[in-house]
Amino acid sequence: MTARQNAKFSSVSRAAVASDLTPERRWRIVLARDRRYDGAFVYAVQSTGIYCRPSCPSRRPRREQVAFFPVPEAAEQAGFRPCRRCRPAEASLPDPGMPLVRTVCRLIDAHPDRPAGLAALSARAGVTSHRLLRTFQRVLGISPRQYRDARRLDRFKTELRSRGRVSPALYEAGYGSTSRVYEQTHTRLGMTPAAYSRGAPGLRITFTIAPCALGRLLVATTARGICRVSLGSGAEQLEKGLRAEFPAAELHRDRGALATAIGALLRYLDGAMEPLDLPLDVRATAFQRRVWEALRRIPYGTTRTYAEIARAIGTPSATRAVARACATNPAALVIPCHRVVRADGGLGGYRWGIARKRALLEQEETPQPGRAARGPADRGERKAR
Repeated sequence: MTARQNAKFSSVSRAAVASDLTPERRWRIVLARDRRYDGAFVYAVQSTGIYCRPSCPSRRPRREQVAFFPVPEAAEQAGFRPCRRCRPAEASLPDPGMPLVRTVCRLIDAHPDRPAGLAALSARAGVTSHRLLRTFQRVLGISPRQYRDARRLDRFKTELRSRGRVSPALYEAGYGSTSRVYEQTHTRLGMTPAAYSRGAPGLRITFTIAPCALGRLLVATTARGICRVSLGSGAEQLEKGLRAEFPAAELHRDRGALATAIGALLRYLDGAMEPLDLPLDVRATAFQRRVWEALRRIPYGTTRTYAEIARAIGTPSATRAVARACATNPAALVIPCHRVVRADGGLGGYRWGIARKRALLEQEETPQPGRAARGPADRGERKAR
């Protein structure tokens, strides 16, 4: 690369970071395979579980399958693995704070059993604790301790799958005791570690799929609460997604057992204003849980921007991380991520299709409270259709 080309590359990369590229602009950069933005962000593909640099020569996925991350570590924290073809982790880093974040991430990953306190990490990185925390939260949207917890959980899940036994996996992942691992992972896995290692065998998941105003609605629950709510066009595709998430679980299709949940969701989709106060049993990182709890507090008929949610959970610079948490929401409607929009008034993305997001928001603007009292007989008519 010539000096002139290098100057142009650096200028564009700095501009990309300073202007906070919108998802639409990032997508255009990915479609163009513009290598000038390598290092400004990475994109991940949900269907393959792989993340790439913008210039990756691989075939382009559908837009609804793509999520964007500021640094490779953020993509890996969300469960994606690097592309072996474009090697996105080796791209240059235009944001001056990214080298510090990546250095600390590597320190944490290299010693998962060590405490992730700010004083110790900042001393090893050669910066103040205040600078480390602010930079980490600006780039990743979480603290170093939350990053350590999420990565340790990911490592534990990987070890469980490969070893099949809890004890070796927990020590390899960096947990100090069995009580510690059960205490910290049960709520995030939605089951015991031993059950997760076997693909959730014995975990009974009851589900049903019903026609609705937006196509098909899948609702699945464990004994603890709803673990999945999905919207789609075909029942087969929705059931396939559920089985992929819980490959060894005992899945039982039973509409009657889910009458309360499916009834509430169908009434909502028909325009009722009643709150969807349903119990949840979903796996989440600490950051995802904070975002999803904030989403459930958004009143019916109103919206919030991604930036407003970021401020509400105390991480005002984590707008992109909030968008990713919305994109990975496993329980549509119950966790109303459709109520989060862009600051410029645009709808932003939606895991179940932008047309459905638009329809939901339009419906909430003109609610039909008279339908809230629909009874069992009416639900029977829907089933008969």
